[in-house]
Parts: sequence; structure tokens; C-alpha cells
Amino acid sequence: MQDIIRLLPDSIANQIAAGEVVQRPASVVKELVENSLDAGADDIKVIIRDAGKQLIQIIDNGKGMSPTDARMSIERHATSKISSADDLFALKTMGFRGEALASIAAVAQVEIKTRQKELELGTTLLVEGSTIKKQEPESCPVGTSVSVRNLFFNIPARRNFLKGNPVELRHIIDEFIHLSLSHPAVAFMLVHGDEVIYDLQPSKIGQRIVALFGKTYQQQLASCDEEAGAVRVSGFVGRPELARRTRSEQFLFVNNRYFRSNYLHHAVMSGFEGLLPDGSFPFYALFLDVDPKQIDVNVHPAKTEVKFIDERTVYTVIRVAVRRALGLHQITPALDFSANINLDQQLSGGQVQSKAAFFGEHQFRVQKSNADWEKLFGGIPQHTAAQPTQQELPGLPEQQAVRASDRIRFQFQDQFIIREVSNGLMVIDQQAAHERVLFDRFLSRMKSGSGNAQQMLFPMTLDFSPADFSLMVGMIPEFEKLGFKVEVFGKATLLFSAAPAETASREKEIIEGLLEQFKVNVEVLDLPVQENLARTLAKRAAVKRGQRLGMEEVDALISGLFSSNNPGFTPDGRPTFFIFESNRMAEFFNQ
Repeated sequence: MQDIIRLLPDSIANQIAAGEVVQRPASVVKELVENSLDAGADDIKVIIRDAGKQLIQIIDNGKGMSPTDARMSIERHATSKISSADDLFALKTMGFRGEALASIAAVAQVEIKTRQKELELGTTLLVEGSTIKKQEPESCPVGTSVSVRNLFFNIPARRNFLKGNPVELRHIIDEFIHLSLSHPAVAFMLVHGDEVIYDLQPSKIGQRIVALFGKTYQQQLASCDEEAGAVRVSGFVGRPELARRTRSEQFLFVNNRYFRSNYLHHAVMSGFEGLLPDGSFPFYALFLDVDPKQIDVNVHPAKTEVKFIDERTVYTVIRVAVRRALGLHQITPALDFSANINLDQQLSGGQVQSKAAFFGEHQFRVQKSNADWEKLFGGIPQHTAAQPTQQELPGLPEQQAVRASDRIRFQFQDQFIIREVSNGLMVIDQQAAHERVLFDRFLSRMKSGSGNAQQMLFPMTLDFSPADFSLMVGMIPEFEKLGFKVEVFGKATLLFSAAPAETASREKEIIEGLLEQFKVNVEVLDLPVQENLARTLAKRAAVKRGQRLGMEEVDALISGLFSSNNPGFTPDGRPTFFIFESNRMAEFFNQ
């Protein structure tokens, strides 16, 4: 019988390993900058083109490599940072596995130029798909320059999975921020094409935060410094008024390594308890100093997960540190965030917006394709509610109208709409139903390019992080199709002078929420940009559960829902209603 198990060639093994280590251009930036930091560099330049797809170059002034080390650096599991398993629990370096350069060289064209201080000549190494094309002496500065060209050139399927340039650039900027925040004493520069996005000089952490996020943060930060046992927490939290609708400015570091933890994020949020409006997220950049023996960083290929031996103690120290920082800065609840937005006060171009228009531009029309829904509402006895006039149902033949006001319908507990139908009672989730109505409308606008923009009373400027700014600028054409009027108004500022009627009086809240939801959808779903934006804006602009509706709004929402081609479900598949049938009601009474 023939043997079938065999060793894979190194080139294939490296490509498989690269699938975990190198997921996108931002992964390359992270791994190479970490190598520069481990080499003792205090000046690091990151140069990218085409959002990293064409070129990623990292230049540092670290200690460099010898010719032999340069050759060994592209071998799998070749590292200078550990020599035994015990070293994994005494790590003081960013890297340790010896996989990064080998993985990158397996899926790109890589050029390494490096020189040690004591050598007159350096070394140039050219590698393409794990194959060494050239190695020779060359005159070059002390330190190392690694150029990565044509990422995934030999794996077209992986390259096809990369997102558009605005999304990939945002991921690169995110990684750059993580690394530059955790090493404020190091000078960093980020260049995309011909644009210098960041030029950061060595500084203290507070100055680095201001340099990264803007001068508005200068007076809005509360310093943290708390120590208990083997755990110390330092850094800054933002004042509640600095809170945003996105989670893009929340950073946790342990021993200068960025990581994510929902559990410890909850510790920070509990420290802000009672100080934030619902759906808002505070800025924080917190640094944990922990004995390396008390943590395990070898959990995730990207090293963004960390295990703590005593996570409960870390949780408590963080919560106390945040609470005390806010207390020392005399930050106490001052505003009532519980009030709902009053729909009566929604302004559009200086005029009060119609409540019905808030729910549906064609709210009383029933399309021919939805004729079956008329059967559901048919055969119900007339009630004494006032009949809608032809003026209230503009341009609609009387026989085609679903006369919502002829039927029993009411709002229940400010979150459900109860509607009489021929075989029982329909229970509609008002938020889910409005999401469906708005999604259909927004998607139709973008496909037709006819955004329903309404001039804002006062133009509004919004500042974004560079990562979010690049993403927003790339989507301006689609925003304008939705009904926004947007202009670039500075290095990281956009000016909004018009917006869809559905966002009136809530533009800032909705735009910030839209951005965060869009980023979540990009990571979780593979959707066209237009559908992603339509879903995102519908979710953020929809009426919320707990919001009181007038009868006109109830009628408009019902009619708008059943004008949809798919009224039973939200865009992400949640049900919008169910029917409690009369025969099931009878069963409760043994009929």
C-alpha cells in the first residue's frame, strides 16, 4: 500500500503560516515596526503606497543585522528573542515567534537593506515568494529598511479578499496609532503616497495623545495612576464630554503591547458609570505594567489577546484607577441623558418636519406586487376612528389605500405596534419595521443617485481620527447619494451642510454611529458599499424602542412597512412582526 503522508515544501508551509500572521497590509506594518522597536530604534518611518498593496516600507535606525542574520531572518522560527520555552513567560520584546519575516517573504517581494554600526558595509537581500534572488554587500545607513512590494502577488485569491483603499488605509493607521501610543519616546512618521499623515516627535504620553488626536484633547484628559500588588495602571481617560458614538479611541496596553479585552473594557466603562449618555464611548489609553510571569501573550497569531493569571485583580485596579481619576478632576454627572428626542421639534431647512415624512416618503402606497397583503387587512369591520382625507393621502386613488385609521391599532409599551388584521392581531416591532422602511428608501436613493438632501440650519463640522477621516473621504460620493452634502474642511475635518430629512436634529449622533456601524459591517459582512451604508444608516436613523409615537406616525410606519418587497424582515434578517392568530386566542379560553 502506497504511503500518502509527506512533508510540505517550505514555500507552501510558509504560505500557510502567512495566512495567520499576514492577513492584510496592516499586519505587515505591525510585524515590521515591532521588529524595529525590538532592534532599539528611536526613529521609525512607515511609507506606504496604494494602501499598502503596492508598497510597505519600514525604515529604522536600530542596531541592524549582520549578513548572516539578514539571511536567517527570513527562515521560519528563526529568532534572537527567545531560546527556551521558559522565555515565553519572561518576554520583554514585541516579537518572539520568528515567523513574521518568513511569512511576509512567502507572499510578497521583499527587499532588506541593513547595516550594523561596527560594519562599514551593509547587506542587501532580495526575496520573492520565499526564494532568495540576491544577497550582496551594499553601502547603506545604520539600521534596517524593509520594503514589501506587491503583497499576495503569488496568491491572487488572498489579494482579491482585500478591501478598498480607504478601509485598508484605516487599518494601517490603527496599527500605527497602537504602536506610536505605546512608545511615545520614539519618533514615528507615516507617509501615504505623497502625503505625510503623521510626523511624531519623541514626547510624553499626554503629548503623544494630543499629537495623534488633536488639540481638542489637551484640556479633556484625566490622568490615571493606580498600583496594587504586582499591577500598575497609568495613562489617561477622556472627560465625558469627549465621548463619541464610536469605540475607535479606546486603547489597552500591557507591558507596552496593545491588546483587546471585553472584560477589562467593561472595567473602564464601569468606572464611567452614570457619567455617559447611552451609546457613547469614552476615550481611554491605559497602560498596564505586570510581571511577565503573570501573563501569557502567546494566545493569538496577531498577539492581540492576553491571558492574566489574576484577571479579577486587574479588573478592580482599572476600575478604581478610572473612578479615582474622574473624581480627582471633579467630574460628576451634570446632564440628564434620559430624555428622548422630540419628534415634534425635528427641523428641516428651518421648518418643522412632517411626522409622517419621518417614516415614509410614500407611506400610504401599496405596490401591486404586495397585493396579497391587502387580503391580510381585508374583511375587518369599520371602526369609529376619523377617516383620512384625500389631502392626507396625496395622489393616491382611494381604492388602493390601506386605511390604517379604519382599523384598531395602537402603540404598546412604546416599542410595539398592535394592529388588527383579518385573522388576529399583528404585533410589529417599531424599530425593526422602521429599519426596513429606511433601508429600502436609502438603497433606492443611492442606486438612482437622487439623494433627498435638506439644508441644515447651521452647517456642522466634525473632526475624525486620520483613520476614520480616510474612510469617510473615500465614501463621500455615496454619502451624497444618500442626501448628505459633505466637503473636506481641513486635515481631518469634514463640513456637513445638508443631510437626509430622516436625520434632522440628530446629524452628529447619526454620522458618528453610522461610521462605527459601517466599520463593524466591513469586518463581519462582505457587502457592497452601497448596501452597507444603507443598512448602517437605517439602523442608526430608525426610531428606537421606548420612543413614543403619535397615531400619524403609527399609520405611516405600518403603511411604509407593507410597501416593502420584503416587509417581514429587517435587512440583517430579524423579524419585523408576528401575528397572534384568533384561533390561538380561542384556545386559551377552551373554545
